[in-house]
Amino acid sequence: MACVRAIIGLGNPGEAYAGTRHNVGFWVVSLLAKRHSIPLNRHRYNARYGQGEIKGVPVLLVQPMTFMNRSGEAVRPLLQAYQLTPQQMLVVYDDMALPLGTLRLRPRGSSGGHNGMRSIIAALGTEDFPRLRLGIGAPPQGVDPADYVLSPFEEAEKPLMRRLLEHAADACEAWLTEPIEQVMSRYNRRYREG
Repeated sequence: MACVRAIIGLGNPGEAYAGTRHNVGFWVVSLLAKRHSIPLNRHRYNARYGQGEIKGVPVLLVQPMTFMNRSGEAVRPLLQAYQLTPQQMLVVYDDMALPLGTLRLRPRGSSGGHNGMRSIIAALGTEDFPRLRLGIGAPPQGVDPADYVLSPFEEAEKPLMRRLLEHAADACEAWLTEPIEQVMSRYNRRYREG
């Protein structure tokens, strides 16, 4: 039997944050849960999560409930409880250093200034784990980055983001059964509308 994998989407809990740029990681996990009929009905380890199967692989779909800058407080106990190594998880999150509509899968790397990733790296003591970044675009001139990530997408951006979420979910599914280099070569790009 294949070993368990975890797909962890970062975001902030609560209605006030539900539609914001910082929550695209949550959206990808919700989309995967819907596609594969995996209810996110477990509440432990400072996380909301569900357990099921995707492409024959046992999987945990996880949304940390700690707020973004304390994501590591959910990730570490969950990995310990399920005896997973950092390499058996994929962290999905927003990145304003990438143009809107861009996907970047990597096997490892730094936090890139992202508070959620900084917290996970500190909690696990390693940067050596896969991550999938979704480009949300840079803040407009004069807009504070902290305010920008907590703002909703503009109406004009939503069709492209919906498309990007579908591609991100596809990439997560592929990561479960294919070598990461192969998945990177297929999905790492900037997507356009249509």
